[in-house]
Amino acid sequence: MRKSLRGKRIVACGTLVALLAATTAAPALAVTSPLQGALDTLTAQDGVPGAEAVVQDGSRTRVTRSGTGDVATGKPFPRNGPFHVGSVTKSFVATVVLQLAGEGRVKLDAPVERYLPGLLPDRRITVRQLLQHTTGLYNYTDDLDLSDPEALRHRGADPAGLVAMAVKHPALFPPGTSWSYSNTNYIVAGMLAERVTGHALGDEIAHRITRPLGLRDTYLPRRGDEKLPAPHAVGYVPIDGNLVDFSDYDATIAGAAGGLVSTPADLDRFYGALLGGKLLRPAELAEMRRTVPADLGVPGARYGLGLGSIPLSCGEFWGHEGGVLGFTNLAGVGPGGRRATVVLNQNPAPEAAEAHLLAATDAALCSGR
Repeated sequence: MRKSLRGKRIVACGTLVALLAATTAAPALAVTSPLQGALDTLTAQDGVPGAEAVVQDGSRTRVTRSGTGDVATGKPFPRNGPFHVGSVTKSFVATVVLQLAGEGRVKLDAPVERYLPGLLPDRRITVRQLLQHTTGLYNYTDDLDLSDPEALRHRGADPAGLVAMAVKHPALFPPGTSWSYSNTNYIVAGMLAERVTGHALGDEIAHRITRPLGLRDTYLPRRGDEKLPAPHAVGYVPIDGNLVDFSDYDATIAGAAGGLVSTPADLDRFYGALLGGKLLRPAELAEMRRTVPADLGVPGARYGLGLGSIPLSCGEFWGHEGGVLGFTNLAGVGPGGRRATVVLNQNPAPEAAEAHLLAATDAALCSGR
């Protein structure tokens, strides 16, 4: 079974050209627009229950849907409903840490040991390496038994316990010598933000990001807060050949690495503000966009500090993928400042669906230009 909490790649696919060809070559689908056709490929061809894309271009917002939000009732995907965003959380956490850097409270190239003494076995690991995935820390989600997702529904976790799971394993490589996506990095980054500020991470995200931007539907759930607000699409996990409703569960098992709840419109607004310089000063935004080559499954893909970069047919995408129990999404900004979030209500998703997610995002950000 594929790791649902893994977030190991922004997308899993071949070249963009091949994906676009696969999307437009399905004769059984009546394509009314490139974006609608891409979403219909995900639902009709790949078998994902439902898909939604929310695109913001200037003051215009466009919502495109396909399939169903609830296989039991046949209700459509709710327009802009809340969902578990998975690793998109990392962009929020990185923003908090970079704001602290701009305030002089955190040094990106200082060792994590300065802020969290004794937490990590390798005292050379820096804050920058956490945010960039160049620490070599083992990915704690690889130790979760996802063959029985129900065992995780009410489990939850505290951050220190998740880090302890990871550091039982030897490092993958010396800090700064290679790149490997590890959710452990962002659990540690969240702990660091809490130690420096003296506040819960969710409160810092609210104070620094969601309240200033008016993101009323975005929050980091606390331990035991398992209910996804209505109306929402049902988030499905395939178990023994059946789609099981996994909308409600304790997301602290993902925490700072992937526990956030949001809506497509909120994510569009967040990434627009972030890349538009409204959340970080120019120096910190430049640090966020300083990238290294990353194994994201796409030629030319790179990773900065909580932000990925992948090529589109019309230019460059900046944002992040999220994959967590029940939902898969890709959110970010394309050329000209157009923002888009594409969300599927299934995770783990079929291999083809993960690939076609990029094609749908390309259609959302590039079609009509």
